[in-house]
Amino acid sequence: MRRSRDRRVVVVTGASAGIGRASAQQFAERGDTVALLARGETGLEGARADVERLGGRAGVYPVDMSDWQAVDKVTAQIEEELGEIDVWVNVAFTSVFARFVDIEPDEFERVTRVTYLGFVNGTRAALRRMLPRDRGTIVQVGSALAYRGIPLQSAYCGSKHATQGFHESLRTELLHDGSRVRVTMVQMPGVNTPQFSWVLSRLPNRAQPVPPIYQPEVAGRAVVYAADHPRRREYWVGGSTAATLVANKFVPAVLDRYLARTGFDSQQTSQPRPQDQAANLWEPADGPDGRDYGAHGRFDDQAKPRSVQAWASQHHGVLAAGGATVVAGVVAAARAARR
Repeated sequence: MRRSRDRRVVVVTGASAGIGRASAQQFAERGDTVALLARGETGLEGARADVERLGGRAGVYPVDMSDWQAVDKVTAQIEEELGEIDVWVNVAFTSVFARFVDIEPDEFERVTRVTYLGFVNGTRAALRRMLPRDRGTIVQVGSALAYRGIPLQSAYCGSKHATQGFHESLRTELLHDGSRVRVTMVQMPGVNTPQFSWVLSRLPNRAQPVPPIYQPEVAGRAVVYAADHPRRREYWVGGSTAATLVANKFVPAVLDRYLARTGFDSQQTSQPRPQDQAANLWEPADGPDGRDYGAHGRFDDQAKPRSVQAWASQHHGVLAAGGATVVAGVVAAARAARR
């Protein structure tokens, strides 16, 4: 990736692993200063090493995104230590893989507080600094599940739907005010991240992303592109995301039946779930004495390293111009044939 001329201060929540970790690496390759936020200190130190190895500057800030006061305090610390925040990326989440009736009320609330209110808390803390300066970008990392609920992920789907509504509401308010603070959202497909090794699960077999699966670097590149081009309201990553969102718009009842039939098996491997599998719902799976999970999960042999659809989502103008050229050529050829 081409190194940016202007090095920015970028905040990434959920930076200890997965999409957050991959995004931090992509920003680091540009030479940006990256503030790394998450609960797991082992993963945060690993992310710091990644950023510094790739040429960026890093700051580590352990915080629970569900605690708005702690988030605001950390944000003030970031600006004091690293400088004014240019980009804020919300990624941090947790979840439970189970039927809704098998999720305890406090577990469902915890998922909502981290996965939805964590985005709200991060956005609020960023806006408190960006709005007076009338500049800055906030990127919400979403999912196809922000539009389409699937079985076994009711808490996560509900949180992502809420984030989508929050994003749209905030965006219209900023547009009304003529603000130069930008907000955009990136809807992700199934990604090969460590979450499937540490999310609380009550499934009989190991959890997996719904195929096709993409590498976290695909998601990270899309996040950086969105941060550079935040005027678009949202971006879609992965052909499966586009297909899901289109099908949900036009034939949602058909998709209901399809997911009822396939959604349970497609989210599990054939391997039994280990009884001692880590769960990060209440405490980070990578605590001070834990392991650094990194950006990748267990599915490297299945994951795609690129997404043609993500490129298409980022280059609507080029595709439209190309399509117009093709149409014009066809029309000209038809006229010539008639002559």
